[in-house]
Amino acid sequence: MPFDHNDHYHRLLLRKLPPHGRTALDIGCGTGRFARRLAERGYEVDALDPSAEVIAEAEAAGGGPRYRQADVTALDLPEGHYDVISCLASLHHLPFGTLTRLRAALAPGGTLLVLGCYAGMTPWDVVASPANAAARTAVYATERLRGTYTPPLKPPVKEPDMRLPQIRAEAARLLPGSRMRQLLFWRYLLTYRRPAGN
Repeated sequence: MPFDHNDHYHRLLLRKLPPHGRTALDIGCGTGRFARRLAERGYEVDALDPSAEVIAEAEAAGGGPRYRQADVTALDLPEGHYDVISCLASLHHLPFGTLTRLRAALAPGGTLLVLGCYAGMTPWDVVASPANAAARTAVYATERLRGTYTPPLKPPVKEPDMRLPQIRAEAARLLPGSRMRQLLFWRYLLTYRRPAGN
């Protein structure tokens, strides 16, 4: 079976969820796949995306989250409210300083999970590029053979403009105690746990 990047990353993020979490905010939710996985685990999920088209598709799929077309930078987020805030492949569409607003919206002991994209090439990416191309081709071919291929929606896309060292430095400044890990295919995982007494 072809490698599913999204499923792999979703499982990675789900392993980082805090124990006994109840409320979640999914930023840049797209068609809602990860938001629904959070809802399946008992979270009350607010799912935001600026694209009306993808929100309509997410709502059609159902599954429990409360979907809303919104720009997170224009919202007053409730302070100290969310046990989990997830941001999958969407932080590069926002000012990086938005992380401070997300930190403030976390409940004490809450977790921020950012699956981000970075600009430029690292030696790791050079090695991963052929594997990425092969995996995408295999997934496309399998879906075509099964008759399950549907062209993806084309919401506005912005290429990332921050390189990995810059992201590391800014994350350390804005989220003291956060952890960052480079992943395959121009991705990184940034995790932050708000102190329980703060």
